[in-house]
Amino acid sequence: MNITDIKNLLEQVRSGDSSIDQALEKLRHLPFEDIGDAVIDHHRALRQGFPEVIFGANKNIGQLERIIGALHAKGNNILATRLDEEKARLILAKFPAAEWHQDARCLTIEQKPVETVGRGKILVISAGTSDIPVAAEAVVTARIMGNEVEQIFDVGVAGLHRLLARKEQIFSANVLIVVAGMEGALPSVIGGLVSRPVIAVPTSVGYGAAFGGVAALLGMLNSCASGVTVVNIDNGFGAGYAASLMNRE
Repeated sequence: MNITDIKNLLEQVRSGDSSIDQALEKLRHLPFEDIGDAVIDHHRALRQGFPEVIFGANKNIGQLERIIGALHAKGNNILATRLDEEKARLILAKFPAAEWHQDARCLTIEQKPVETVGRGKILVISAGTSDIPVAAEAVVTARIMGNEVEQIFDVGVAGLHRLLARKEQIFSANVLIVVAGMEGALPSVIGGLVSRPVIAVPTSVGYGAAFGGVAALLGMLNSCASGVTVVNIDNGFGAGYAASLMNRE
């Protein structure tokens, strides 16, 4: 339940379309709801503008269905990340309105239209095709949080002419998410070109000396381009969420 929902509920009580008892029932689980092996934070949309997001890795299908069901019952739009295809298939059978985003390993349920709240465009740039799953997670996150999102694929530093050919699109973005593995150089390049926030996402893509994304992470943390913000390795969700906060009206 977000601020708009609360205002509508209060208006219904004032107009007589809802009784006080009916309103109290709707608000009864607003702070949180204990469902046994999870405590659902129903207050999060009111505090932060978007409901609790479900991290799907290491949760069994029963836990996922109970958590999704609790959020679904409140009429929330739902985002679940890091789901494998088997879990997604079982959730789709239980919640037919759900949409599975295979590249992103995310599942969404839109119970109400996603309202555009971003004041500009978020651009997600992936250095290589192998970085697409992490970039796609950022895209799905930013879109369901109410942003216009565009993507650019495979414009890493091994061929900078590919990146420079997209300058107009790059300069038109309000926030940029740059996803790269290997040595993680691309965010520094883009950070030196634009006057907008750049969120760097290191990926675990690379050969042995990349150390599962540590080389890219350290390269991004040591960027000489001012204003580059770095999230954790493979954290497309965190980048999409942060970009949404930066882009909010």
